[in-house]
Amino acid sequence: MTTIESTPTESADQSAGCAPTGVPPFAVISGAQVQQALHGRENQIMALVEATYRLHGTGDSVNPPSYFLRFPDRPTSRIIALPASIGGQVRVDGMKWISSFPGNVAAGIPRASAVLILNDHDTGYPFACLESSIISATRTAASAALAADWLSRDQPRPRRVGFFGVGLIARYIHTFLAGTGWSFDEIGVHDLSADSAAGFSGHLQRSGTAGQITVHDSAEQLIRSSDLVIFATIAGQPHVNDLPWFEHNPLVLHISLRDLAPQIVLASTNIVDDVEHCLKADTSPHLAQQLTGNRDFLTGTLDDVMTGRVTVPADRPLVFSPFGLGVLDLAVGKYVFDQVLGSGELHVVDNFFHDLRRHG
Repeated sequence: MTTIESTPTESADQSAGCAPTGVPPFAVISGAQVQQALHGRENQIMALVEATYRLHGTGDSVNPPSYFLRFPDRPTSRIIALPASIGGQVRVDGMKWISSFPGNVAAGIPRASAVLILNDHDTGYPFACLESSIISATRTAASAALAADWLSRDQPRPRRVGFFGVGLIARYIHTFLAGTGWSFDEIGVHDLSADSAAGFSGHLQRSGTAGQITVHDSAEQLIRSSDLVIFATIAGQPHVNDLPWFEHNPLVLHISLRDLAPQIVLASTNIVDDVEHCLKADTSPHLAQQLTGNRDFLTGTLDDVMTGRVTVPADRPLVFSPFGLGVLDLAVGKYVFDQVLGSGELHVVDNFFHDLRRHG
């Protein structure tokens, strides 16, 4: 494996011994390199995610439906393919391949694992494979923090936050909120696993948060005591059914997509990241559409809010449901690639592409 210390493809081709010139070298970027490239850059990544949403809103992207690989013998597990292409200054194609195996948690390893493949815009050749569970968690957290910012601009910023489901995604969301200027007087924690709740509370204490940390025994206690509610569970179907719990009109980041019963969705102002994507795969908005036969309950997208096409009222619960767009993974992945390349630590697999002469 060769370490590339210069830049673009032709010099890298020659360094890696690839022929003919024009075929990009193929690099592998580890999770440690990904984390180093992203650590402490919450503001930059949130700005990148905002720019990507805006680019997607103008149509300068291709983001087809996600593809779910499911297993009859393992009904709770799945692997999802998210192909995408993004234009603008990023100009990259690719795909995230991410698995969700909830049983991993009991074995002491993370539920999700992922890789991201980046393809050259001009030749279609893949030029990098990146560890992507960190990229996926980062873009999810940046999207959540961005939505929290934009959806609270016309009213007082929430001072009481509640985390419902406290695994890795919740940790990343808290990191992004703290890293982009949020602070809270009270932080609520609720999880079906007492060990997870204790572990997350310990993380909050170690991170130096100034807010009072409370572990709530019930979902109702958490929701009623929070102005900002963050769902980051592994729920496969709605389990929160009581509309009165939301009578104080909180801002809800419905990251896990399947927690809220349709009646709560229908009684709320609903913002999504992409309408067509969110109305699939039995998400709570999808179930609401099936119940009503229409999508009138959707107020618009986050891009609609950012561009001023949509304003959000303050007299109902406000729910943001992001399906998670592959273009966000591409944008963050390309950022990581550029950072690693610029550091001179890009690890290229020598002669990864072979037999490149058409007639031998």
